[in-house]
Amino acid sequence: MAAKPNPSNRDRVIYQEFGNTPANPATERAQSDLPPQQQNLRVQASRAGRKGKTVTTITGFQSSSATLTQLLKNLKNHCGSGGTLKENSLEIQGDHRQKILDYLVKLGYKAKISGG
Repeated sequence: MAAKPNPSNRDRVIYQEFGNTPANPATERAQSDLPPQQQNLRVQASRAGRKGKTVTTITGFQSSSATLTQLLKNLKNHCGSGGTLKENSLEIQGDHRQKILDYLVKLGYKAKISGG
């Protein structure tokens, strides 16, 4: 006859790699949403480290992740391509610098094209 599993044993961590700790709300910084007029954004096309694929990155956001997720969804829909959110910067697949710049300015952000 097998022993019944103890519910407290299921939640116990036996081994954990360094840095894989779950986000603790007490240690996270509170991120306040600045209005779009107070954010200075940089729009840049880059191919570095992406095996020759061009990606348009938008950096300089000072917003919560929920706001950035919604903005990313709108930008991907506007450009008709994929994208991702990485460390408070948005990455859109392809070279869409001018499209993204026009869209962000229309939303009220202060944005510039950066780089060559």
